[in-house]
Amino acid sequence: MRLSTKGQYGTRAMLELALYKEGPLLLRTIAKNQDLSERYLERIMTDLISAGLVRSLRGKCGGFILAKPLDEIKLSHIIQATEGSISPVDCLDDPKSCKRVKYCVTYDIWGRLKDEMQKVLDSITLADMVQMQKKKTKELEKEMYYI
Repeated sequence: MRLSTKGQYGTRAMLELALYKEGPLLLRTIAKNQDLSERYLERIMTDLISAGLVRSLRGKCGGFILAKPLDEIKLSHIIQATEGSISPVDCLDDPKSCKRVKYCVTYDIWGRLKDEMQKVLDSITLADMVQMQKKKTKELEKEMYYI
């Protein structure tokens, strides 16, 4: 199971918005800072707006801002908005789609996998990610050697 680029880029864009404290960010700025395609990012931002995670502001000082406080946005919200269901198999979301559900051992295993992934994604907020990024940046600065 792999996370698509929509989930990866959506998460990076949300982190970029969370790290920027000075107001709305332009789409081109987010794309440039995160090394993403502006056209692709525009589609991802539409998903994040629809999910109520991001707001778009028009005008001279327009751009994108977070729609909720950092500690209210979980990684699971971002992944749900960009990827949809995290179920590894369709029958977890629609048990009626498979007649074997009642006696299928793999159904139970895939259900456990989904539950564990959901726990991890629910346990991390955007505020946590900001702190993780700051720590990582600080560690990288210590490794830098200046002449």
